[in-house]
Amino acid sequence: MSERISIVERILSSNDKLAEENTARLDASKVLAVNLMASPGAGKTSLIEQTLPLLAEQLRVAVIDGDIATSIDADRASAAGAKVAVQINTGGECHLDAVMLQQALTQIDLSTVDLLLVENVGNLICPAEFRLGTHQSVLIASIPEGDDKPYKYPGMYRGVDALVINKIDLLPYIDFKMDYFQRGVEALNPGLVTFPLSCRTGEGMQTWIDWIVQLVRE
Repeated sequence: MSERISIVERILSSNDKLAEENTARLDASKVLAVNLMASPGAGKTSLIEQTLPLLAEQLRVAVIDGDIATSIDADRASAAGAKVAVQINTGGECHLDAVMLQQALTQIDLSTVDLLLVENVGNLICPAEFRLGTHQSVLIASIPEGDDKPYKYPGMYRGVDALVINKIDLLPYIDFKMDYFQRGVEALNPGLVTFPLSCRTGEGMQTWIDWIVQLVRE
């Protein structure tokens, strides 16, 4: 057991060093990078699709999509208006890591970009453990997932900078106790910036957009 722990620590330490290099590269190019994490189906790609048109006149946006297979998400991001969309197929890995992001960055002319959105692999465990070198980490939760997720996946909720609660248009139809959910979030990440919204109806999207624009300008 001790040997296994030592190996894991070495892997994470090596990843963290590469993540720092990624951050330095993004900083040098004055690009803000946001790591979007969620379970499958929570709405990562839908959020990107709705975000891109709303930012079109303000920011130049690139997207890196991580998935086990296919280029479906990158194709959707490109169609929605991404300046460039790069697909990373992890070949079975349940998360992106700093090496993968480093390789993807070589395919982007960062001098032509203000904002980089990184869509991580759909998973509520592994992505929380591997730093990428992005400036912000955002978790997308969704109403159909249930209100118990902060209690079941504390590591993910504890380590993010902002939380999007997607599909709020479904609240009248699903037994989701928002107070219970928010108490779990607050216990793990006090004062976490939260954006209740619906990618389908557009409700709440402008507040999310304003936050992104402010981060880039700062």
